[in-house]
Amino acid sequence: MKKEDIIALPNPHLRETSARAVATDDSTMQLIKDMTAAALDWEDSRPHEISAALAAIQVDRLERVVIIRSDFDDKASRDFTPLINPEIVKYEGSIVADYEGCLSVKDVYGKVPRHTKIRVKAYDTEGNEVRFKAEGFLARVIQHEIDHTKGILFVDHIKEETKAFYHLDDKGELQPLDYNEAIKDNPILWD
Repeated sequence: MKKEDIIALPNPHLRETSARAVATDDSTMQLIKDMTAAALDWEDSRPHEISAALAAIQVDRLERVVIIRSDFDDKASRDFTPLINPEIVKYEGSIVADYEGCLSVKDVYGKVPRHTKIRVKAYDTEGNEVRFKAEGFLARVIQHEIDHTKGILFVDHIKEETKAFYHLDDKGELQPLDYNEAIKDNPILWD
């Protein structure tokens, strides 16, 4: 798959709930390979960004599969960890607002409140249940991706926050967006 296979708003499929996936199914394994290829192709076209993660719905597959980059600090690292049927079993820590972007929300970034720690249950590609704690940026990324499996986008969390929206300038710096002009009644962002 290529970056062009990643769907974006206003595609209505992004607002749908994904079905459970079969962890050891051949089609799930191919889906993970396709998602990784699309995420890396997108990243290769973006000088200032990494592809932190991707949910299956973003390549128009309504399955609860996400891939999370194994090393967020190294753009040369091209490995992703797949999580099949992930769910958050407990939210912990405090709620902190920080910047998020999304491959399916073009040219808009937001300062989104998320829990700083979570406990996650998922399945690996062998069908084994895995449980782990995540905190910081990893916790944020997982919450963002699990939202995708529920048809929720990061912009939904900040819809009424007039000072929470940003865009990336030519230097790779986030700059505020005018809420009334670019966000409030934007038919691409809202149903």
